[in-house]
Amino acid sequence: MDYLPVVVLFALFAANVPVAFALAIAGLSFFLLSSGIQHQIFIQRFVSVTHSFPLLAIPFFIMTGVIMNHSGITERLMKLADSFTGHMVGGLAQVNILLSTLMGGMSGSANADTAMQSKIMVPQMDKRGYHTAFSAVVTASSSIISVIIPPGIGLILYGFMGDVSIGKLFLAGILPGIVLCIALMLVTSHISRLRSYAPSLEKKASWGSRFTALKKAIWSLMVPVGIVGGIRFGIFTPTEAGAMAVLYAIIVGYIHKQFSIRKVPDILIETVTATSAVMFIICAASTFGFFLSWERIPAQIAELMLGISDNPYALLLLINLLLLAIGMFIEGGAALILLTPILVPVITEVGIDPVHFGIVMVLNLTIAGVTPPLGTLMFTACSISKIPVKDFVRELVPYIATLIAVLLLLTFVPQISLWLPGTMK
Repeated sequence: MDYLPVVVLFALFAANVPVAFALAIAGLSFFLLSSGIQHQIFIQRFVSVTHSFPLLAIPFFIMTGVIMNHSGITERLMKLADSFTGHMVGGLAQVNILLSTLMGGMSGSANADTAMQSKIMVPQMDKRGYHTAFSAVVTASSSIISVIIPPGIGLILYGFMGDVSIGKLFLAGILPGIVLCIALMLVTSHISRLRSYAPSLEKKASWGSRFTALKKAIWSLMVPVGIVGGIRFGIFTPTEAGAMAVLYAIIVGYIHKQFSIRKVPDILIETVTATSAVMFIICAASTFGFFLSWERIPAQIAELMLGISDNPYALLLLINLLLLAIGMFIEGGAALILLTPILVPVITEVGIDPVHFGIVMVLNLTIAGVTPPLGTLMFTACSISKIPVKDFVRELVPYIATLIAVLLLLTFVPQISLWLPGTMK
């Protein structure tokens, strides 16, 4: 068996070559050095993956998030979150977490959510006396909710690479997202009490003011509701839901009177830039995936892991440890694309539901984004907040413990993820 492309891939990773180029070069080395395989197949594999209908959902949902950011959505949702949690101890930190949960249905990206919240929430928390490193950790940790609240981009990638229903994955992410939100709010409340972080509101907001805030944000909140409802009742597919979300986001922008034609070029540039980065990785991974399939590496890894244990729970624990380790060194999206075709056959062999596993895998690899040495969420939050990584890591300890506890809960209690998908006909 020829393992040279694997050696090339990890050598390029070690040399800090961008993930997309590392995957493409490693894949190309297989086509150039293997006898009996035409070199032209490399280009065919690279291009053919873009013809997938499900992948159209990615640019649509990315564009929805961009349009929402240009339409006054964030300010309205922040006021709504503040009206419900601002009276709590550590009020702004709680607003930060709840805002990530609400925005998860818009952005679908943990990196996008971390960048946005670091610019908006961290400076405000600084003014209220919060430690900057604590604010950055809350921001990065809560942004993880974005990947499992529909329409998370990671769920789309997993569904495509693992041939799993994206509609069911969207439904499966709702309850885990809520559980994660509650867990992070609890640990934040505990830390805020120890440090005497004051609420952002002097007293609990009246139901009248909450209703006013809800009324101003209601059009925006209907985006994730419409996506989930439309998929649940079979009105449209996830890809069609993305197109409808773009149209609806534009309408909301006009309702808020904060969207204009002049913003269209900026919106298109942001959408194309973000989409091209994701699609380049997918195309490169397709060429490397051909090598894996040709050499039967996924099947052999499956046999190896099943040889260790065929107990579903032991296998899930083993895979979780593997993913946490890999996620520390490889960006979550790239790891997801690379590992899904390998691991899905393993878990289906022992009867683990691939929808349940999708939530566990996506959450696991995103948690790795806040951990050293290469966590992308960590570096994004640190660079925008202007804090040293060591300060971030010091504040991270209780949050990473909470995130892993939720991950284990979702791993060993599959019904949290599977209850809503089970209602689909």
